[in-house]
Amino acid sequence: MKEIIFTGCAAAIVTPFNEGAVDLEVLGRLLDFQIENGTDAIVVCGTTGEATTMSYQERIRTIAFCVEHVSGRVPVIAGSGSNSTENAVTLSQDAEHCGADGLLVVTPYYNKATQAGLIRHYRTIADAVSSPVILYNVPSRTGVSITPETYAVLAKHPNIVGVKEASGNLGNVQRTRSLCPEDFCIWSGNDDETVPICALGGKGVISVAANVLPAEMHRLAQLCLDNDFAAAGKLQVHLKDFCDTMFCEVNPIPVKTALNLLGWKVGELRLPLCPPTEAHLDTIRNVLAQYGLTR
Repeated sequence: MKEIIFTGCAAAIVTPFNEGAVDLEVLGRLLDFQIENGTDAIVVCGTTGEATTMSYQERIRTIAFCVEHVSGRVPVIAGSGSNSTENAVTLSQDAEHCGADGLLVVTPYYNKATQAGLIRHYRTIADAVSSPVILYNVPSRTGVSITPETYAVLAKHPNIVGVKEASGNLGNVQRTRSLCPEDFCIWSGNDDETVPICALGGKGVISVAANVLPAEMHRLAQLCLDNDFAAAGKLQVHLKDFCDTMFCEVNPIPVKTALNLLGWKVGELRLPLCPPTEAHLDTIRNVLAQYGLTR
């Protein structure tokens, strides 16, 4: 059996910027806030962390800082994907050398690889490291989706331990669960699908909303893991407005805006991302008040 990296809620942490540089001081405070509120793992330099706008040196330095600051309190999973297999291998190896507990590797974007190409891409990366690899399927952003049949092939690799599934296709999640062994883990990649994916055998969620609501998202995942789906369903419904608002514009525009409104000083978004419209800014302000985070 493959070792499970984490169960529960992993926060897909934002990357704070200050005058063009990564603000490690603020990042350290965010990491402590997450761990103090029950977050079960940290994902650094993922989509929410704006990794595609960071230089190679910034990514590795940020991953190394997270590993050092977290200091084993929870697992640290590093985003190390690229649309170049060679670059993804190098990123994955360097993240491993930094001490990351696992690697989150998004499907190659723009290239639109075939399923055969995806298999070769992921096998090449997994062969090059000893760390556990989590696949990341988010076709709305990459233009390609991993099929359940491809998961079944990749699940045979000893270093490929599961998938962050953000396709929104619950039928494919069911088929994946039926085709893959039990030690191939599925984590929800969409906050509002945590309960249904866990009900289908998922192990938790890699969460955007946890940046603001870590305790609530941890509780949601834990209720699922405890098989208390009646309570989990009620909490999922309660959190629906918040989760929807965090995607009123493309992630991480809303969540980073929310953190700034709450005084976290996570700084600017990097182009081509930009601040939300005035209408969406009002929506974000309203939902923070609705959930008792502001007056």
